[in-house]
Amino acid sequence: MDNAEFIKQQAQAIGFDLCGIAPAVGPASWPDFTHWLDAGFAGEMHYLEKRRAAYQHPRFVLGSVRSVIMVAVCYDPQPEAAGTPSVSSVGRIARYARGLKDYHDVLRSLLKRLADKLHAHVPGCRTRGVVDTAPLLERDFARQAGLGWFGKNTMLINKHKGSYFFLGAILTDLELPPDMPHETSHCGTCTRCLEICPTDALVEPYRLDARRCLSYLTIELRDQPIPLELRSQMGDWMFGCDLCQQVCPWNRHAPLPRLEEFVVREQPATAREILALGESAFREKYRETPLARPGWQGMARNAAIVLGNQGNAGDLALLRGHLQDGSPLVRGACVWAIAEIGGDAVAEWLTQRAAIENDPEVHIEIQAALRKLGNLV
Repeated sequence: MDNAEFIKQQAQAIGFDLCGIAPAVGPASWPDFTHWLDAGFAGEMHYLEKRRAAYQHPRFVLGSVRSVIMVAVCYDPQPEAAGTPSVSSVGRIARYARGLKDYHDVLRSLLKRLADKLHAHVPGCRTRGVVDTAPLLERDFARQAGLGWFGKNTMLINKHKGSYFFLGAILTDLELPPDMPHETSHCGTCTRCLEICPTDALVEPYRLDARRCLSYLTIELRDQPIPLELRSQMGDWMFGCDLCQQVCPWNRHAPLPRLEEFVVREQPATAREILALGESAFREKYRETPLARPGWQGMARNAAIVLGNQGNAGDLALLRGHLQDGSPLVRGACVWAIAEIGGDAVAEWLTQRAAIENDPEVHIEIQAALRKLGNLV
């Protein structure tokens, strides 16, 4: 058995759903990546710009690299079960974040197991496992390894698995025979992903403006207000977004996950629960989950916007209580949500808050809210 066959057999046995091998060459999509950065589509993800040059070649991740082993693990594609509370009543969380653990931790563990098998099989070889955090254009190497093609929604799509999967990589100094790259797109004339996007983040096929993407806004833009003109388009999405995957025809028969860690559980948190928890309790409860990424302030901001979009007067008391919150980000989001819900007393509440508010950004939110309510003096 050659080394490549051994790796693929072990990957399957460990729990990976896909495995392929790409040569350690410069990624074909690097020029597109640089143009994307130059267009400003990365938003506040400045770490991408800082490491721009490192994405040119995998040797910046492992100096002696000769091959890139790409793997994928499926997560649960199923919609909410019948009889569960309406997601619009609790706030929607992307499916990838509703398993038992953060996928980074699970994949790192699986990659280590695969690397250990490889080290035992080929003593002295060098490896480095990667899940998201290294300057590696993982989708590009996955395409080169034959795992799928770039969809119009910018996701990697596999004919048999769809797009509900995580990617990981092992860089190695072993010279392994590469798989055939996936050169053809199978999206055809379909534009469902572009049509469903509530913020028009897919500015054209295969091109995403992250600054308008709900996943970016609710997860990566964690220390700033969400732009006013995009808040209503969030609807009930509190963390991430699955819409461009839900409508993709290639996901009609997406398989269930093999790993228990990625089976969708009950909704991990509702918008009301997030706001009610407070920062320390949130950190304790969700520190090992994807919800920790935006932190409590980011999640509380998102939760307030979701409640504002739902327009339930029963949430006003909770939102009003957070006008006293220590975070200007949370206070500002609650101001907006209160004005969206409206009511006889809310203008008075906001006027009272304006008299003592010391953050200029929150003052701007209050002024905009009072204008909306017709009560700006």
